[in-house]
Amino acid sequence: REELAAQLAGWLQQADECCGTARAIIAPHAGYSYSGPTAAWAYKHVQPAGITRVFIVGPSHHYYTPRCCVSGCATYATPLGDLALDTATADELRATGAFDVMDVSVDEAEHSIEMHLPYVMHVMGHRPFRIVPVLVGALDEHAEAEYGRVLAPYLLQPETLFIISSDFCHWGRRFKFTHQDPSAGEIFQSIEALDRKGMALIEAQDADGFARYQHTFHNTICGRHPIALLLHALEQARAREARHELRFVRYAQSSACRSLSDSSVSYASAVAWRVDAPEPVWRNPSLEPSSSSNGNGNIETGVEFNV
Repeated sequence: REELAAQLAGWLQQADECCGTARAIIAPHAGYSYSGPTAAWAYKHVQPAGITRVFIVGPSHHYYTPRCCVSGCATYATPLGDLALDTATADELRATGAFDVMDVSVDEAEHSIEMHLPYVMHVMGHRPFRIVPVLVGALDEHAEAEYGRVLAPYLLQPETLFIISSDFCHWGRRFKFTHQDPSAGEIFQSIEALDRKGMALIEAQDADGFARYQHTFHNTICGRHPIALLLHALEQARAREARHELRFVRYAQSSACRSLSDSSVSYASAVAWRVDAPEPVWRNPSLEPSSSSNGNGNIETGVEFNV
């Protein structure tokens, strides 16, 4: 527990705060030794004062569904302490008829939500809050827009934070994706160029453009549906005269691919913040590093699920 907390604090200390207070973030969900430092750049912008509900919206990697699911659990146990789930909000979502309930086995197997739990626990500190895990299935574009419409009112509530879980390009034969643009340079540079095309559309909050990009390039962004859901929610927010900026603050790759025998996964962190209202000035004490932090190593999350 102490080692994990020190590791998270160390990465957060190394990250810069360069945007407004996060209303939503996009952050990766790979093993911490790979993506933990990149995720820190998004979590650096979370100011927990006033936040009482955290949506964690992640893609389904192992369970097929054309819908979204909420958890049926009451708590998640993590090495940093138990996290209470917002069962009342889950019930509200189920009442729309659009959300199913995950089996516990599906809940336990899905790492896209699990890998964010220690970060959430760490940045929120000892403040009371509850989480709303949402598992996003293989949505079509109409469903992405509809789920964005359902979740938009929650995005507009100042006590709510959204965490969108996604890695970016999974490149290599083992991922069955070897797109290459020789004009961009070496393979790893071509991967970054492809990712940044999609990132630019996300920053522009262009849900339709992002859908066209995916139809054209089929980039293996595992959280493309959660990201699209966020873009549609932001579009709904704009219709209510609530404007947000969205900026990517960090990009990294697990390795630099130079041949077809190589493989890599890309990680990108983004922050969305309100621009039509003044932002509070507040420093997050939970981001200060522990005296024992060395920022090295990879700690398993060790999350348990309690019904």
